Amino acid sequence: MRYVTGLGDAVRSGKKLSKIGLGTWQFGSREWGYGTDYAAREAHLILRRALELGITVIDTAEIYAFGRSERIVGEALREAGEEATEGVFVATKLLPLVPAPAIVEQRGVASARRLGVRTIDLYQVHQPNPIVADTVTMRGMRRLLDVGLVGEVGVSNYSLARWQAAEAALGSPVLSNQVEYSLVRRAADDALIPYAQRAGRLVIAYSPLAQGLLSGRYDVTNRPSGGIRATNSLFLTENLARLTPLLDVVREVAAAHDATCAQVALAWAIHQPCVIAIPGASSVAQVEANAAAADLELTDDQYAALTDAAARFTPIAGPSAWAALAAERLGRGGRQ
Repeated sequence: MRYVTGLGDAVRSGKKLSKIGLGTWQFGSREWGYGTDYAAREAHLILRRALELGITVIDTAEIYAFGRSERIVGEALREAGEEATEGVFVATKLLPLVPAPAIVEQRGVASARRLGVRTIDLYQVHQPNPIVADTVTMRGMRRLLDVGLVGEVGVSNYSLARWQAAEAALGSPVLSNQVEYSLVRRAADDALIPYAQRAGRLVIAYSPLAQGLLSGRYDVTNRPSGGIRATNSLFLTENLARLTPLLDVVREVAAAHDATCAQVALAWAIHQPCVIAIPGASSVAQVEANAAAADLELTDDQYAALTDAAARFTPIAGPSAWAALAAERLGRGGRQ
């Protein structure tokens, strides 16, 4: 496992941050379709194996299954034992519906209780509130920092300007910004990643495999039939057709490394020193494969080839995509 370097003393706890983390949106969430056995047993095995493989960053949120994901993570950490979890870096997120300072504090305490931890290593604002300024939200975060319930503050889905404004409001570093980032979602390349690299901050990439789109499993003849992916416009037949040239390059690089398409996509996402990726895992085998991607080092030529192919991928989006998605779903329903 590789770990983030170049942060200096930015992480107060001194814990090592793995370049590949574990995202736990699916823990306890029905929309992924994994079933009750997954939450009760498989999720625990996945987290335990992640720790054995050197994964230290475990990411969840209070909104994931309305707190159930946090509870599952907490139960799994307790089962693993103190020795196994000594270096774990637990991250969760506040949903800032009414982010008054007292409510931020209350929600932080509730998340820590569900997780069974004394300190939340990284407490993130899940979304920028369109009405309430971060000068309000960060007062609550500041208090949580001061009493030691929170080790680091982060944000999620923030623009660069709002990230910097949040940091000014907090009066100390906002360590990270968690955003969607993958070969098919590259907006973070424009400003967030260059800033993080300059300032000693982190970009945490969620959906680094684009919900499995970059695994190579799906194509125009094999679209997902249900769950989260069925409502994602990237999985439209037209977009899967447009993705083919990019996947061809991914497969070529994968063959050169005796790796999978998913591992190459993850290796691309964490190529920049300031980026951590937090893919989910549906099985122990998948978390093992994800962890192995941390040690897959792309050559400069391979990274450039992947980036160039990604730049040429232009999916249909917006109203046209949603209309096409509705038509495809109705078409499938009519054939059943």
